[in-house]
Amino acid sequence: MIPVSVITGFLGSGKTTLLGRLLRDPAMSRTAVIINEFGAIGLDHELIETSDESFIQLSNGCLCCNVRSDLVLTLGDLAARRAAGTVPQFERVVVETTGLADPAPILHALMTDRTLSEVYALDGVVTTVDAVTGLATLDNHAESLRQAAVADRIVLTKTDMPEAQTDAMRLRLATINPGAPLLTAVSGAIAPSALFDCGLYDAAGKQADVHAWLAHEAAAVAGSHVHHHHQDNITSFCVVREQPLRAVTLALLLSALAENCGADLLRMKGIVHVAEEPDRPAVIHGVQHVYHAPVWLERWPSADRRTRMVFIGRNLRESWVKSLIDLLDAEVADEIQRRAAAREPESIAG
Repeated sequence: MIPVSVITGFLGSGKTTLLGRLLRDPAMSRTAVIINEFGAIGLDHELIETSDESFIQLSNGCLCCNVRSDLVLTLGDLAARRAAGTVPQFERVVVETTGLADPAPILHALMTDRTLSEVYALDGVVTTVDAVTGLATLDNHAESLRQAAVADRIVLTKTDMPEAQTDAMRLRLATINPGAPLLTAVSGAIAPSALFDCGLYDAAGKQADVHAWLAHEAAAVAGSHVHHHHQDNITSFCVVREQPLRAVTLALLLSALAENCGADLLRMKGIVHVAEEPDRPAVIHGVQHVYHAPVWLERWPSADRRTRMVFIGRNLRESWVKSLIDLLDAEVADEIQRRAAAREPESIAG
């Protein structure tokens, strides 16, 4: 499977500078980069080796292309060309969004398109935030809030400028998305290893990384309170459950969340102790109303076998989520008892 990472961030937040620096790193060779237009990334002429109407091949082995009618078609075309050997055998894809883009539709496409899922797997979301104007941007633009809330990594830029509000930005971002590691990049300089391999990609093969992927849990549980910012209406919390969930309860929960929360549930991820598979936890991941099929780990990554589910949403109540889980669990238990009672006379009669 080829991991796909999404780099997003509001207008002027420095994502194109970040991407330009990343493309010069040898670790980024054999990477395909999908951008909205070539001019936005400011590629140096000496980096460009060959080009045609839609592809630019770079001297470091990277391949750039622009989004055509939509991302699904572009990714499909890239995969077909890779299989045919007409483009380099890239091993990673990075998608750079426009500054005004809500990253959710991109994540939905990667999570739900069956053809794409045979080739690609979502890795994670990297969001750039400007330390100079970022506070005002978060106050005035809902797109910026969503970009920060769904991030697996947040990169704070322009911290070296005199007018940077670095400490205030760190505090604000911690209320929006406390689980995302907050990194700093000056003039786009940051190691690719700090940004990638941070999401759902190959979760079954990265046992030790699951706790890092659920880093929010430590902050949420230790603090024993919901993180909330009155201007953002963004809440983030972790639901911890000692008792296993039945598989049908988990399925009903994901369906209920999709139906009742919709766009207000910006992101959800977790590790779940499923009663029918006590030795193999399920890793779950959702963005708004779309949920990835659970990924089953071969074993628990530690001695902690509790279910832990992280929620980041708009005006989302922890008490409601916990009550929903309890209600569904009770209904499933009652149904199991009813079916058992209905079968019992037949057994006696036999």
